Amino acid sequence: MRKFLFSLLKSNTQCESFKLHPHHQWRSITKVRLKWVKNRSLDHIIDTETELKAACLLKDAIKRSPTSFLTAKSVADWQKLLGLTVPVLRFMRRYPTIFHEFPHTQYASLPCFRLTDTAQMLDSQEQKIHEINEIDTVERLCRLIMMTKSRTLPLQSLYPLKWDLGLPDNFEKSLILKYPEVFRLYKANGHGCLRILQWREEFAVSNLQRSNESSVEGDEYRQFKSGQTALTFPMNFPRGYGAQKKVRAWMEDFHKLPYISPYENSRNIDPNSDLMEKRVVGVLHELLSLTVHKKTKRNYLRSMREELNLPHKFTRIFTRYPGIFYLSLKCKTTTVALREGFKRGKVVNPHPLVRLREKFYHVMRTGLIYRGKGENLIPQEDILLDGLETESGEGESEEKEIGTDEEFSEEVSEMDESDED
Repeated sequence: MRKFLFSLLKSNTQCESFKLHPHHQWRSITKVRLKWVKNRSLDHIIDTETELKAACLLKDAIKRSPTSFLTAKSVADWQKLLGLTVPVLRFMRRYPTIFHEFPHTQYASLPCFRLTDTAQMLDSQEQKIHEINEIDTVERLCRLIMMTKSRTLPLQSLYPLKWDLGLPDNFEKSLILKYPEVFRLYKANGHGCLRILQWREEFAVSNLQRSNESSVEGDEYRQFKSGQTALTFPMNFPRGYGAQKKVRAWMEDFHKLPYISPYENSRNIDPNSDLMEKRVVGVLHELLSLTVHKKTKRNYLRSMREELNLPHKFTRIFTRYPGIFYLSLKCKTTTVALREGFKRGKVVNPHPLVRLREKFYHVMRTGLIYRGKGENLIPQEDILLDGLETESGEGESEEKEIGTDEEFSEEVSEMDESDED
């Protein structure tokens, strides 16, 4: 009798779960345990862009300074903040084409740094890009906030993503205040928050839906718009994984599940169901798609976990679906990248800001190679050229960069348990 009542209760629970959302929510897909495989091409991008980001953040800090320069003492404690593996003073001296060193007027032994003319020219171009692409920036910021439960995002969660999202340095004043009909800044429990004032239906379409929109016609379109059709995520497995029968079978079952839009209310979905797992994949896929470099740090996503209605151990998704995401351990941190966003060592369909940052890095590297000659080595005309070639190694085929040696492989569980970023 007790077994009968338990089975009846379990059946009723499944029925209630099904009524809450018109899709199968119980677990039926067999998971395949995969090993992490190092991708040297993506690791190279993450390695170089870590230094690029640090240089850009220092550039912005010099601009904000009332004196238009920074002392070595003022930046001495910024190494961890900038994500550097070397002291900040050594880093700034490494790139004389960006940072001009001079002695302090009162303390001759105190090094100071201001921006070179070349760096100021690049910064001027960056401000023009922000102005031209302002509407696009507002839309991407709206879409990020629309994915949250309360349509609100704490500024402390948004600040770390500023560079990845391509936001202007002082975006609260230079961007948010220009659109009072779209955004509202306020304080809650002593912390600043950013809220969108109205739902924008035209924004509530994910990048995956947009890429598949043209292939849907007739009666299927309404279901497609509401996220009730099965959409396939682009897959790019490490060599050897995609050909395995068990992996193919797993992905086929996964893709048969309905695609839940990251902008759809997910509170009624069983948190332990396959459907919720696919929803989490969709949210992370969309969030990375909104970044200009198609990647960000894992810890930045953790700070938005509750607002995005993600499970506690959602970062396991990154290693569970290596055909969609890549998890890098470069530069003493953990970075997650969207595989489909890269091809042959470069970002696919790069944002204008990405192209400008590539020029910025080109100037940095030139200063490093010819450190003694300084910024006069580069004619200013070259700074204005578009499509500068990246350093050797970035454009190589990803397949050639993938290895399966044991030194580059770890069990998924070991990576998931690593919390040090």
